Amino acid sequence: MSDTLHLALLQLDLHWHSPDANRAHIEERLRQLEEIDIVLLPEMFTTGFTMEAAAYAEPMNFHTCRWMRLMAAHSGAVIAGSIIVKENGHYYNRLLWVTPEGDVQYYDKRHLFRMAGEHKVYTPGSHLPVFQYKGWRIAPFICYDLRFPVWSYNRAFMYDLAIYVANWPAPRITAWDALLAARAIENVAYVAGVNRTGTDTEGMVYPGHSAVFDFKGQPLAQAGNTEETLCVKLDKQALQRFREKFPVHLDADDFLIVDGVAQNKT
Repeated sequence: MSDTLHLALLQLDLHWHSPDANRAHIEERLRQLEEIDIVLLPEMFTTGFTMEAAAYAEPMNFHTCRWMRLMAAHSGAVIAGSIIVKENGHYYNRLLWVTPEGDVQYYDKRHLFRMAGEHKVYTPGSHLPVFQYKGWRIAPFICYDLRFPVWSYNRAFMYDLAIYVANWPAPRITAWDALLAARAIENVAYVAGVNRTGTDTEGMVYPGHSAVFDFKGQPLAQAGNTEETLCVKLDKQALQRFREKFPVHLDADDFLIVDGVAQNKT
């Protein structure tokens, strides 16, 4: 149990379709960190955002998952980010949450970015887990999920922190900036979003803008458009005091998501 949580967001210029190069680069960045509880990596951090799932997918507990276990054990921090996973004949854009003790949990991206054909290649997730770590409750999301507030609805304050890992491009970066703050305000929770930077071989530019917002929508840290590591300390007592002082949740609409459809709770 801890009233503070130390985050590190690794904003990376990813090597296109080069898992070995990306893992090696991340290792170098991890060696520079001290006293961190959770390290967040971008979406598809081994490859960049690609539709070539058949060429780059891994089964669970293969190279990258084992590597994440090793990195978590060495750093003493949770390592979290998404990769391409093949399971039972399906491809998933899967966020892996790997603890220093070697425990692995995951979240499969729910909202697939149809404008890039992601919905034709990958299978959507159907369950939103909440990870428990050092007394904190953390909800994971991936990129395009950010646009869908119902999916991130913080019912009965089921989470204290929402994390978003992304490959969010420059033409829509104003939406990224605005929606991260909005998700924090409406859910009365901390929000951390890590985006990549650089340009992929398809010519898509990624401008970074990784950021952490508090429960009022105030920025605690914001990155620019180059490689950068954001380190932020979160205060759980401050969150709890604000929730008690401003109990907006008592007037919220109560509903559940059943089979992907929001339904009023009765």
